[in-house]
Order: sequence, then structure tokens, then C-alpha cells
Amino acid sequence: MPWIVGVSGASGTPYAAAVLRALLAAGESVDLVVSRASRLTLLDETGISFRDAHWQQDLREWLARGADGKPDTFDPDVSGVRHWSAGDLAAGPSSGSYPTKGMLIVPASTACVAGVALGLSKDLLQRAASVTLKERRRLVVAVRETPLDGRTLKHLVTLDDAGASVVPASPAFYAGATHIQDLVDFVAGRVLDAAGVRHDLYRRWRGDLGGARPTT
Repeated sequence: MPWIVGVSGASGTPYAAAVLRALLAAGESVDLVVSRASRLTLLDETGISFRDAHWQQDLREWLARGADGKPDTFDPDVSGVRHWSAGDLAAGPSSGSYPTKGMLIVPASTACVAGVALGLSKDLLQRAASVTLKERRRLVVAVRETPLDGRTLKHLVTLDDAGASVVPASPAFYAGATHIQDLVDFVAGRVLDAAGVRHDLYRRWRGDLGGARPTT
């Protein structure tokens, strides 16, 4: 069964790329939903146009890019990905009878958070998230926004009450980050931790103070 990965319009497309690469490296299959707003963000942050008719080519170029914007940093195999258009409300993930392991929304904009919390289902991403909740499957929401106002905080509490895991895109520094990719991978790793997917994206805390300091 696949994991659904929904990419909303919040800034942070490198987080989504890191999650997708790690899922594929773990041998997981992925159903990908890229919202209309996220395509604008992807174009702005990477210069890549994500097109339905050429999604494999565009996805491969996106996943090959490092968090610093350098192309051909990675060599992704996207054969395990199935793409669904965000406007296709008849797609497989729109139905509870379509089997999945759960859904990861990364990054999650506040508009996306509100739509899922309120059950709006305005596009396939929101609909798939609503289905994931009603079927009691695992939903991980990697919200990326600051500051958070009261309305968004209430929406996040609603999602938590419904069984979702809310994972703010907040990188930590105890893992000894020396590159922007390390910070991105930490957040991606925490998203995968919440989903129960094994990975080696960051160094875990072992209880050794000063362990993240560079050696000289």
C-alpha cells in the first residue's frame, strides 16, 4: 500500500523533496498530490515548473536538487511514485475504499490546515486528508508558518483531536547540522518518525552533551 504525500502551497518545497526521497529509499510507494498553489511555490523556490503531462520528468528534476538549490545533488528513482492531479476528485485517494498506509502533508500551509480541519475538501489534497482521518489512518501535518494566529492554533488542535500528528517544520541543532540540507533532513526525518517509517536522515539524540559540536 502507498503513502499519500500532499504538497501544499507553503514555502518549504525542499522538505517535501527530502520526505519523498526518504520514502522511496525505504522501499515505500507514494501517491503524490501537488496542489495548484504549491506549483507556484515550487517554481519560485527552484525554478521548476511541475506539469501534469510531464510530472515524472519534473519530479525527477525536483528531487535531484539539493536544499541549497544545486541541481543533480541526488539521483532519485521515481518509479515508485504515482501522481494524481489536485483537481481530480475522482482519483483513488478520494475514496476510503482505496487502500493506503496514511498521508503526509509537507509542507502544510495554514490554508491547507484550515481546509482539512473544517472538512472543506476543496481539492484532492484536502479530500485525501479528510478520508485519511475518517478511515483512522495515520495523518502527519508538517505545518510551516510563523507566527501562528489563534485561528490556526485552533485548527491544529482540531486535527490533533482527530488523531493527526502535527509536526511543525522546526529544525533542531543537536544533530550537528553543518549544511542547509542537514536542517531540511532533520524536519523530514521527524515527519517520517511520526509516520513510523525508518530512515537515516539525521543523527538521533544519545544523551551526550556536546555531541553535536564539530571536532577540530
